Amino acid sequence: MVWEVLNIIGTIAFAMSGAVVALKVNYDLIGVYVLGLITAFGGGAVRNLFIGIPINLLWQQNMLFVIAIITITLVFLLPSKAVLFLSRWSIFDAIGLSAFAVQGAMYAQSVNLSIFAVMFSAAITGAGGGIIRDVLAQEMPMVFRQDVYVLWALIAGFIIGMNWITEDYQFYLVFAIILIGRSISHRYGWSLPRRSLEESA
Repeated sequence: MVWEVLNIIGTIAFAMSGAVVALKVNYDLIGVYVLGLITAFGGGAVRNLFIGIPINLLWQQNMLFVIAIITITLVFLLPSKAVLFLSRWSIFDAIGLSAFAVQGAMYAQSVNLSIFAVMFSAAITGAGGGIIRDVLAQEMPMVFRQDVYVLWALIAGFIIGMNWITEDYQFYLVFAIILIGRSISHRYGWSLPRRSLEESA
């Protein structure tokens, strides 16, 4: 049940996020659907390729595709002011990251992969769709330039990969912790150390 719930939550959140970004950069109807679907399913597809899960399993998620298409359609029909409001509200990215990070870690753990594979699976499932979305929208991927983003997914992967949690409610608790942590880091502008090679004036 945890698996299905997190899958639905992540799909809705990232489909909405992708559609909002597509409208923000003035893509047409097809572009909005493509970007929304890629954001929702791109991370999972890349994860499957890297951890040896048959890629054709992606196309067996009929219910999730329907949910994503309905979500994208609703976003497309929203008034412009509502879309602009949503584009400034990063909660959908936070929800999608948290849900898919836990789900991706659970997926890797279920096939008995190492903790490093579990952490990678959490990171790529949680952030992969957003990276592809930003590239297609001709923007520098947000996950590499601001906020503490991928780190939260890695933390979820580490906790699950260490087999510290086994009960359903504990997976939901990790989801909530990652969501709160990501939201706080965005609210206060936390970021990881960085260096610039540009010469100071």
